[in-house]
Amino acid sequence: MRVVLLGTAADGGFPQWNCACALCSAARDGKLPARTQDCVAVSGNSRDWWLLNASPDIRTQLNATPALAPGPGPRGAPVRGVLLTDAETDHVMGLTVLRGPGLKVYAAPPVLAALSPLRALLDRPTPWEWADSLTEGGFVLAGGLVVSAHPVGSKAPRHLAGAVADDRWTTAYRIEDLASGGVLVYAPCLGEWTPVLDDLLTEATCVLLDGTIYAAGATDTTVRAYRGRTAEQRLPGHLPVSGADGSLAAVARHPGPRVVYTHLDGANPLLDPATDACASVTGAGAEILPDGTELVL
Repeated sequence: MRVVLLGTAADGGFPQWNCACALCSAARDGKLPARTQDCVAVSGNSRDWWLLNASPDIRTQLNATPALAPGPGPRGAPVRGVLLTDAETDHVMGLTVLRGPGLKVYAAPPVLAALSPLRALLDRPTPWEWADSLTEGGFVLAGGLVVSAHPVGSKAPRHLAGAVADDRWTTAYRIEDLASGGVLVYAPCLGEWTPVLDDLLTEATCVLLDGTIYAAGATDTTVRAYRGRTAEQRLPGHLPVSGADGSLAAVARHPGPRVVYTHLDGANPLLDPATDACASVTGAGAEILPDGTELVL
């Protein structure tokens, strides 16, 4: 299985257009690598590719990835569809860029319902196929990949007023390559660590994990002022990396899989390899990889 990290930043990318914090300023000056919004491409045969989420940066990401180039026909393309983890805008707005010949989109029932207005737009003129990702027994993707989706969070997107409570708003994916036996777990949004995640990591070869915030309540005050939110408001839906209850401590119980942090917020010290925070994560065996990195499982 080939896994390409098309984008590794959280909502807004890095640097964020309206942020002048030290990290975003360093990226704007070319001292740190810029990152596009989180999105991954996977394939079991190098011909049929599937996207994990569809970021607003998807056009740039696809054009920067030779394996996803169109052809050989004038309108042919190797992207077969999208697997959505949730209904957050930075994970679904790329669907509007992909409009055209019918694709297949997998998502949990509350996400499919929330996307009804967008689905009506995308289904014209060529209808897409919309499928329940939580179907019993999982599903098989073209290219020899077997997928199962697992609920890991109940946080509804902020843009949905009056959203009904549902523990299926956020899902993680387990993707297995039948040919190689490689298993990818993709969980870019986690509100808390649950036994479900322990089970998924037991058999995983590689896990792409929510690295949005490094420490609870530690977001830079300048950044909070720019974005109009407090540290506490930024926490729901994203488990911190550090701390006794953080994800780094949880993955330490699973020495087998390769652990890569993704969905990094623009104020996250993990974006700078010179920080103590980054040293603590890499010293524990986890990785912070740049956009465009390809993994083979």
